[in-house]
Amino acid sequence: MDQTATLVLVFGMLISGAGIAWAFSERRTHPRRALWVTTGAGLLQVITVREFIFMDLVIPVIAYSVTAYGTRTDSRWAVVCSAIGSFLGAALWVRPFRVEDAATFGALVLFHLLICVIAWVSGDLHRTRRLAVEAIEDRARRLEQEQEQERALAAADERRRIAREMHDVVAHSLSVIIAQADGARYAAAADPEVAPKTLGTISETGRSALREMRSLLGVLRADDDDAAPKAPAPSLERLGELVDSTRAAGLAVAYTVRGTPARGLPSGAELTAYRAAQEALTNVLKHAGRGATSSLDLTWTQRGLTLSVVDDGRGPTPTDGLGRGQQGMRERAQLYGGTANFGPRGGGGYSVTVFLPYQEI
Repeated sequence: MDQTATLVLVFGMLISGAGIAWAFSERRTHPRRALWVTTGAGLLQVITVREFIFMDLVIPVIAYSVTAYGTRTDSRWAVVCSAIGSFLGAALWVRPFRVEDAATFGALVLFHLLICVIAWVSGDLHRTRRLAVEAIEDRARRLEQEQEQERALAAADERRRIAREMHDVVAHSLSVIIAQADGARYAAAADPEVAPKTLGTISETGRSALREMRSLLGVLRADDDDAAPKAPAPSLERLGELVDSTRAAGLAVAYTVRGTPARGLPSGAELTAYRAAQEALTNVLKHAGRGATSSLDLTWTQRGLTLSVVDDGRGPTPTDGLGRGQQGMRERAQLYGGTANFGPRGGGGYSVTVFLPYQEI
């Protein structure tokens, strides 16, 4: 062998071995590059070295890694390159065109193909299993995120519900107490017997508000739903009590019920109607002024319940801060497919109308 052939052989072995070694180290992080570098190194080996080298032992491992960590396209190219490499590798050992070597050549080709197929199938199984595990992990991660979002939304809804309940309970009770206290302060000077009666109304209103507040706060403090106190929620049957407490605060209220219900409303819808009446009458107490009168009308139709609260007072002013309770009233009604409308009347006063339809069964 002359010096030039020796240099070509050494150069081919070094470059091919270095390429295959690099491809082996990068087979997982850069599978596509590893595939083409290995293919190029193999072709260079066939052209220059024309012999088997030690680094050829890791080629099936590279084919496995390309199939396992590369794309489907990389996997297909790995099969094609492996088939070509099997033919060329066998050709390095025997002469394929000699009749006496044909059987040996065919056996070598099949042996090489078998190794490549085993590497490819193993890699494909690993890839399928890895993608399945990643899909499960991704699904679990997205499910956890969705659950966190649902918990956040549920917590926000619960905070709004509690804020509405506390506003309705506290605002109405304090309005009655303030109205009674102001009236008693002026009336007691002329008629001392008014004071005990007024103080009794204030006491009863305060106790009722305290009971509702304790029930509401007890739900927040309870460790679980079973341990929470289950005080009955106000319903339409308690509208008479609401009207009586409002009258006791000094507001003349006419209470009428028209029609009969085609079927009952859910308890939540009844609570919505009760809170709407409570909020409307509380606003009349606070904003209508002295001498105002009000009416509370319940009208049952074939579609549902219409609740109307009308007064002839001066109505709220821009500085009264009206709006939060009415916004809660509208949100409550919308939860049950209803509507809430409110605003000044043309002839003076203020009007609140809430409609709650029957729920589909």
